[in-house]
Amino acid sequence: MRILVVGSGGREHALCWAIAASPLCDKLYCAPGNAGIEEVAECIAIGQEDLPALVGFAQREHIDFVVVGPEGPLVAGLADRLAEAGIKVFGPSAAAARLEGSKGFTKDLCRKYGIPTAGYERFTDVGAAASYIRRQGNIWKDQPIVIKADGLAAGKGVIIATSEAEAIAAVEDMLSGNRFGAAGSAVVIEEFLQGEEASFFALVDGTHALPLVAAQDHKRVGDGDTGPNTGGMGAYSPAPCVTPQIAERVMAEIVRPTVRAMAAEGAPYRGVLFAGLMLTPNGPKLIEYNCRFGDPECQVLMMRLKSDLMPALIATADGALAHFDLRWHDETALTVVMAAEGYPDSPKKGSEIRGLDAAGAVDGVTIFHAGTRRDGERILANGGRVLNVTAMAPSVAEARRRAYEAVDRIDWPGGFCRRDIAWRALAAGT
Repeated sequence: MRILVVGSGGREHALCWAIAASPLCDKLYCAPGNAGIEEVAECIAIGQEDLPALVGFAQREHIDFVVVGPEGPLVAGLADRLAEAGIKVFGPSAAAARLEGSKGFTKDLCRKYGIPTAGYERFTDVGAAASYIRRQGNIWKDQPIVIKADGLAAGKGVIIATSEAEAIAAVEDMLSGNRFGAAGSAVVIEEFLQGEEASFFALVDGTHALPLVAAQDHKRVGDGDTGPNTGGMGAYSPAPCVTPQIAERVMAEIVRPTVRAMAAEGAPYRGVLFAGLMLTPNGPKLIEYNCRFGDPECQVLMMRLKSDLMPALIATADGALAHFDLRWHDETALTVVMAAEGYPDSPKKGSEIRGLDAAGAVDGVTIFHAGTRRDGERILANGGRVLNVTAMAPSVAEARRRAYEAVDRIDWPGGFCRRDIAWRALAAGT
């Protein structure tokens, strides 16, 4: 098969790495790709948001199958355009991708179909939102208030306000257009959920859902979960908090009802469904949905996957998951994100990265590029999150040791990382 992967991050490198190993893959392209993806796929200089150019390339090159990595093109309708052109695609339609493209849509869907999530309301008016925040003082007493931009904000559109004044300021900032642009033209104000967060994934073919393995990521930029939210500074799988019993509850109470709800709403979901969860004392609750593999969770999932990825992606697109199954390594996979100085607010681009070969020589380590470009023989930082140093080992502690050994072999003064990835799992004694 001739396959095109759309995207340029660590998630797409991990997908390309897995797809390139499939006997079904005869030729692999990635648009636009990065310096690491060049090692396993032919990179094409087409931006991931340039839908006409992507469809045109797929037609000219007789692409058999397209895998869309990021959420932006999916929300914009890339899967619809490819389907209209007769090209098979892994990824939901624009109507189904609203599960990520509009937090308000998802919250309303949860309310309508009884899917457990935090209490909330939606607003486009600053005054109405501020009044609502003031009224919640007695209801959400002594708890933070969560303010979310309704649209796509690259994983950063969430403010956890610790005071009424901070919450109102966040609403004013978003709705005035100063923060997150059009993504913040509407906001969701919701209850703060207490518990442990987890990332849960399922392949969905419109009717059936096949659970994948769970993971945990680290959203805050600094050690000890300090500093601003990011797209994710590291991840590991399995997640000890997602027991088999919890996983079945998630499928029965959240994922399967969502699949049925989307079909009932005339927007059947096909692709990977990523549920961000809070494991509360009252059971798992949905924080939000994403319409694509997580980043950096995808990197640890691909490391643990024993099965050939391509048949699973094809079965998802073909509506054939009813009797499908996947096999996984029992070992722990862990990834450490190396980010450019200044991330997440204003990362500095252009610094040279050395020592990647030495780092990749550590036993069990694979390095996925997230924001890099090649300049002759040099590898340069070209984004905020730049490298995913990923290791697999029999235990969490050993996977972490290997990952940080590899990190320490990388010569990149312009980069930084968290040093406490998987602290929850280690604290739990796994």
